[in-house]
Amino acid sequence: MTLLSYEIFQTIIEQGSFAKAASLLHLTPSAVSHSVSSLENEIGFSLFIRNKNGVKLTNAGEQILPYLQQVVKSNENFLQKISEMKGLNEGSVKIGCVNTVCLAWIPGILKKFSNEFPQIDIEVYQGSYDDVMAWTRSGVIDIGIVSDLVKENLPFTPLYTEPLVCVTPKNYMPKDVKIIKPEDLKNQPFVIQQDSCDKDVTTFLDKYALSIRANCHILDDQSCLAMVKCGAGISIVPKMLADSTSENIDTFPLEPEQTRTLGITCLNEDLLSPAANEMISVIKEYVAELN
Repeated sequence: MTLLSYEIFQTIIEQGSFAKAASLLHLTPSAVSHSVSSLENEIGFSLFIRNKNGVKLTNAGEQILPYLQQVVKSNENFLQKISEMKGLNEGSVKIGCVNTVCLAWIPGILKKFSNEFPQIDIEVYQGSYDDVMAWTRSGVIDIGIVSDLVKENLPFTPLYTEPLVCVTPKNYMPKDVKIIKPEDLKNQPFVIQQDSCDKDVTTFLDKYALSIRANCHILDDQSCLAMVKCGAGISIVPKMLADSTSENIDTFPLEPEQTRTLGITCLNEDLLSPAANEMISVIKEYVAELN
C-alpha cells in the first residue's frame, strides 16, 4: 500500500468516477484501475461497486474510508508545515458550510483570504448541517461552519449569534402586528426546511410544542423565501437570510427571542494544517468586521 493509492482512493470518492479521478490526478484510467485493484488485493476485499452511474463504496470501503483520509490529510499537513517552515504560502484548505453562510459570508471570506494568501487553494462544500458534520468527521473538509446545536463532541469556536425571525408574504399579517409569538404560528400554512438543513428552526418549533401545518418541505434558503413570497406560507429563518431581500415579504421579530450561534468546527484542532489555521483567522476577522 502506498500513499498514492490512498490519494487515488480518496479522489475517486470525491469525483464519483475512476475517469474523473484519473483526469484530475493526471493519470491514465488504467493506472487508476490498477492502483485500486492492487489495494483491494492487498487488503483482501472489494472497496468499490461499479455501475453505469459511477462508483460507490462497499460496506468495507465505507469503514476504512476515514482512516485512509486521515493518512492523506496527515501527509498534506506535513507538506504544508514544511512549506511554512521554508517561508512559503502554499497548500490548500477545504471549508464546509450551510446555505445561509455560503450566501452571506463565503464570497467575502474567499475574497479576503485570496488577497492575503493567493497561492493557497480553497474548496467550498455546501450542504446541510448533517452533511457538514459528516464531512468534518470523515476528513473531507478541514473546517466547517455550523450551528452550536449540531457540534456534538467536536471542537467548536463561536463566531456569531443572530436572531431567528418570522417572514410572511407582503401584507399577510394585520397592520397592527409588530412581533410574532409562538401562538401566532399555530394553524398557519408553513414553509419549513428539513431538520438536517435548519436544526435551529426545528428546535424552536419543538421548544414551544408547535404542531405547524407545513405546506412546503424545502431544502435550501432561496426556495424557502420564494415559497413565502408567492404566498405558499410563512416561515422562520435566520435574520441574515431575511436581510438578503425585502421584496414581497415582511419580517417580524420573535417574542420570546430565539437565536442561533454559528461557529467553526473541526475534527482535531491540533492537527489542522497551516492553511486551515490561516483560514480560521481570516474567518474570525471577517465576522468581527461584520459585528
